[in-house]
Amino acid sequence: MIYLDSSVAHSHILTEERRPSTEFWQQPFTASRLLQYEVWNRLHARRASGYRQSRAREVLRRVNYLEMTDVTIGRALLPFPIPVRTLDGLHLAAMTYLRDRGASITLASYDVRLLAVAHAMNFPIVQP
Repeated sequence: MIYLDSSVAHSHILTEERRPSTEFWQQPFTASRLLQYEVWNRLHARRASGYRQSRAREVLRRVNYLEMTDVTIGRALLPFPIPVRTLDGLHLAAMTYLRDRGASITLASYDVRLLAVAHAMNFPIVQP
């Protein structure tokens, strides 16, 4: 299962130079509900409309979402092997929650800081 980070979603939605291949989008994705917030927050900040909003809806429909629970938040309150930003900590806590329940989680991200912590936590990484 691929945990989709917002950096990958944004690169596709905003048609950035570095973005995933068409084949990448044929895989199953999961993410915390935070992904929806991060995507829409960026689009609203850029005053994106029409085509970009349609792309966002398309990407977000492909994702199976994990709700933020007390267990997930509780993990986010614990230390990480490398200092993390707030939302990264919540995403890593969601990934840990899934892994602790037997899911095989692979992270797709372009965020160097998030990738470093995920690597330190022994999460496999996929190049989108």
